[in-house]
Amino acid sequence: MNILTPAIEEKVQSGIIDGMMRGEYHHASRQIPDVLVELHANIPDKKRVSYGIVHTIKILSEYLYTLLAEAGAPIYEVAGALYDASEDTKPKCVALGIMSFYGLGDPKPTLGYFEAAAASTDWEMREIAQTLFRKLIAKHPHDVREFLLRLAVSPEANLRRFVAETLRPVQENRWFYEDPEYPLSILRNLYKEPSPYPRTSVGNNLSDLARRLPDTIYDLVAELVDSGDDNSYWIAYRACRNLVKVDPIKVMDLLRVDEYRYKKRVYQRIDHHRD
Repeated sequence: MNILTPAIEEKVQSGIIDGMMRGEYHHASRQIPDVLVELHANIPDKKRVSYGIVHTIKILSEYLYTLLAEAGAPIYEVAGALYDASEDTKPKCVALGIMSFYGLGDPKPTLGYFEAAAASTDWEMREIAQTLFRKLIAKHPHDVREFLLRLAVSPEANLRRFVAETLRPVQENRWFYEDPEYPLSILRNLYKEPSPYPRTSVGNNLSDLARRLPDTIYDLVAELVDSGDDNSYWIAYRACRNLVKVDPIKVMDLLRVDEYRYKKRVYQRIDHHRD
């Protein structure tokens, strides 16, 4: 699905690249939202829901990264200047997207920008940042592990949630199913998470892993329940969202309950489940 057209490419070159090469970062930043709107409009109607703004930011970021590399520009410095000069979320996210491609070579210089975005009060900025960061985990798992461990014990709830979301086993993180100890060794720092925002993310993360690693999550649920911690129990309960569909009695035994509720679905020992 190619959503870049010659007209958009010309607009990117004349309005964004040329502006950045002249050091006119405020001007370049102001051109970005219109380009993103045009890219989004080129997504076929049937795919527009699943390929939304994050997809357009990735496409534009990669294209800008490629053009900057071809021009021999100092990519890290240019992306940083664009990020700092941008007053709105989407241009900042495009700058962060350029950083994410630069970070495939060496992630360390980019970590400060991702941390700043992850701590933002802007929900959209945080969501896009964690999506962009996943490619760096996949390419440099050992190099970013200490960074994630540090954020996992941060006093900032937004940073802790960033950790849990970046470690979800989505497309870039499919390798977690082969090496679950990588994400779990970091998530352990969040098993007593007191804040609902990151705690929900931890539970969702474990529920995702349970789709292909049920025995691992069954063991973990038992551990969390046995801990006696209320927050750990909450995470254990949410981690069973998918497991309960397969073996509701086993889940209820582990959670020590006679009924499991999630959204409109109710599982009971008598009739097992009722929609």
